[in-house]
Amino acid sequence: MIPGLKSGQRKLRILPLIAATYFMVSGGPYGIEDILGGAGFARAIIILLVLPILWSLPTALMIGELAAALPAEGGFYAWVRRALGPFWGYQEGWLSLSASIFDMAIYPAIFVLYLGKFSPALTAGWHGYAWSLAVVALCCLWNLRGAPAVGSGSIGMFVLLLAPFAVFMVLAVSRGFTLHPALQWGQPLSDSALSTAVLVALWNYMGWDNASTVAQEVEKPQRNYPRAMIGATALVAVTYILPIVAMAFTGLPTDHFSTGDWMVAATALGGPWLGAAIVAGGAITGIGMFNALVMSYTRLPMAMADDGMLPSALSRRNSRGVPWVSVLLCGAAWALALKLPFERLISIDLILYGSSLLLEFVALIVLRIREPHLHRPFKAGNLAFACALTVGPTALILYALWASRDEKLGSASALLFALGVALLGPVLYWLTAAPRARRLAAAQATD
Repeated sequence: MIPGLKSGQRKLRILPLIAATYFMVSGGPYGIEDILGGAGFARAIIILLVLPILWSLPTALMIGELAAALPAEGGFYAWVRRALGPFWGYQEGWLSLSASIFDMAIYPAIFVLYLGKFSPALTAGWHGYAWSLAVVALCCLWNLRGAPAVGSGSIGMFVLLLAPFAVFMVLAVSRGFTLHPALQWGQPLSDSALSTAVLVALWNYMGWDNASTVAQEVEKPQRNYPRAMIGATALVAVTYILPIVAMAFTGLPTDHFSTGDWMVAATALGGPWLGAAIVAGGAITGIGMFNALVMSYTRLPMAMADDGMLPSALSRRNSRGVPWVSVLLCGAAWALALKLPFERLISIDLILYGSSLLLEFVALIVLRIREPHLHRPFKAGNLAFACALTVGPTALILYALWASRDEKLGSASALLFALGVALLGPVLYWLTAAPRARRLAAAQATD
């Protein structure tokens, strides 16, 4: 049982787990506008159909196997540590936590972006930053109530944000059949526009492993994780593709379709009320994604502290089993990062997140070889199939890094900056984690 968790305490069930995973990865059709604007209807649909096969499904199968076999708190950190040792386990945690600094600033910004569409005065000047801080504070407090509260809230937000799109799709198909607008499945585009569309789609399908970090707070994880991964994969793909198909029926122009333009299309189709509902859903997306990811990321420092990698204070839990010190410290770090100007640089996210994901695939293969008799309630094929699972994600990560090679952070290369952040991990390990782990091991041996 989790330290601090009372006997009989409610755990995260299958539907809340699927909903929380959905928000860790997607948060609805918001954010895919640039894919449609850059690639056109037909190519956008192809991209959104192919990426789940090459990227999401292999990752979901890998996570399903490892989470079922090793349902440990800390998830992917615990898998890599067991397979490759404490050094690589620390690197896995470092890569994920450092990526979160650049990633988590995006979601309060999404909330503020859509809130401002109701009234620009609400987010003008310092008000925008205040609203972002409020999102951070709200989600940290929400998380202190435990993983089941986050999962149940995710179900409610899932329904609220997708309800306007359900209405939008009905109206769009009705318009297509009654008015017979011209459907243009293709459109002229440049190589750079198509490349941007692929990168945005890749980013919108990232984050499947985040659900693994709360394994000890999930009911029957050996059974529920594989089901949740496959279910969430299908759900994300469907909620990306169906709105684009519906948009094709409207006949509305999409030449310059970009983030926030769902509101424009909804207003043209259903009037101001539907546009306002889409805007409200966008604000909900920002909160839902940040809230679910707080639950995921804050378990990493706790698990690393339990292993002596970080100060023991980070492993303190409240009566609901929540690592409250980790929640508060991570929340403070994310609040300080809200004004970083480079939170949307895809290359930084990809080199950090991509490196951690590849370590997880290595752990899958190494554990197959070293521990062939490990009980695996769900198994992603034989060893050859497990090795083949790494091909698609590896190729896509390499492509994304090549395509974003010219991104800059000031005058410096964003990729070199991200590489520097990644290489800081080994330095921190030898300076802090290794001595602390040795002292903990010595103390345990003495006891």
